[in-house]
Amino acid sequence: MKRHLALAPVIFIGCASRGDASPAAPPISDRAPTAAVAAAAPRVAPRVAPETTLGVSDKGIWSDLDDQVQLPLPADLAPARVTARLDDKHALLVLSIDDFPRKVYPLGGPARLAVGHFALALRPGDRAELAPLLAEARVTEGPPAHDRDGDGIPDPLDVLLGAKKTALNADAYTEGYFDLAYPNGDMPRDKGVCTDVVIRAVRNAGLDLQAALHEDIAAARAAYPMVKGFGDPSIDQRRVGTLLPYFVRHWEKHSPAIDDPADTLRPGDVIFMDTFPNRAGPDHIGVLSDRLTDDGHPFVINNWTDGTVTKEMDLLPFVPVLDRYRLPP
Repeated sequence: MKRHLALAPVIFIGCASRGDASPAAPPISDRAPTAAVAAAAPRVAPRVAPETTLGVSDKGIWSDLDDQVQLPLPADLAPARVTARLDDKHALLVLSIDDFPRKVYPLGGPARLAVGHFALALRPGDRAELAPLLAEARVTEGPPAHDRDGDGIPDPLDVLLGAKKTALNADAYTEGYFDLAYPNGDMPRDKGVCTDVVIRAVRNAGLDLQAALHEDIAAARAAYPMVKGFGDPSIDQRRVGTLLPYFVRHWEKHSPAIDDPADTLRPGDVIFMDTFPNRAGPDHIGVLSDRLTDDGHPFVINNWTDGTVTKEMDLLPFVPVLDRYRLPP
């Protein structure tokens, strides 16, 4: 049985003389906390710095840039929108937002996170990011259903990562005809135009647009009235107007509206734009980024014109989008 000690009241009558006064007690705010008070104070966990790189091996273009790619999650992301898939074969966790793949995390790190019966080994910054988002009911297991190059990264996310690497590479806008190898031919790495951004981004997912377009021209010649003869794999895929029939025929079509709630814009979508309204058809192309402008629109990863380099630009508010496509399953 605990004993409760009663405190006897202390009554002060009059004022003590200055010479007899005991030292005044310090104000409450100046006193050192007692052990009981210190123990009761809430402990604040040290803040873990976010990881500065994605940390995965991306089988595709320019592996030397892999350690510079990172994909910040949207601010104030509601956990209910998040699902995750664990891929033991590739040692990856793929996070989806609204059922669309948005980020990939390496498994095998030193920071442990228990999500129901799942025991995840993560990097410290990844653990801090994922801990408030994951729930056992929204975690599944298995490799991605659509992964052309077999690196464990879903195709739409692979296209985004490829486009991000083109922006990091920052090739200078360079028009002109160049003799390219076939298949998998590419411009010199420090050069390109808007179509080269898309060619390189899609190649990061394991699809060679140069070869795919050239084969489609041979298979459906009437769909490409702008192509002379049997086509030229050094230039056909580098022309916006020639690429469009291929996307119409083989890619997943989506609404070109930038604010359609029934068909929202997704990172990695390829958009065809109209920079010259007095001319029929699109004349520019780019890839939607995961980064948003202050107005909430995605940046467009593209190479704009003479004097620019490939980068993310705020184009959607003033450049009309005529067509939008997504790499199909």
